[in-house]
Amino acid sequence: MNKNIAIIPARGGSKRIPEKNIQLFGGLPLLVHSIQYAIANSDIIEEVYVSTDDATIKRIALENGAKVIDRPATISGI
Repeated sequence: MNKNIAIIPARGGSKRIPEKNIQLFGGLPLLVHSIQYAIANSDIIEEVYVSTDDATIKRIALENGAKVIDRPATISGI
């Protein structure tokens, strides 16, 4: 049986918009909108992962029901 997962890439070092993944949009961090959308589609997405190199993004992801893939800074394009 196949397992569908969502992987949300969210690095900490945005060049154009500083900390864009944690900036509030509609009262929630931008990242949380993606997590909530994936979780709301649990009929086709079984697990939600956030790939990040940032401790704050990791905390927000975990607090909102996602699992975290710790991404080394060497592959984050910083």
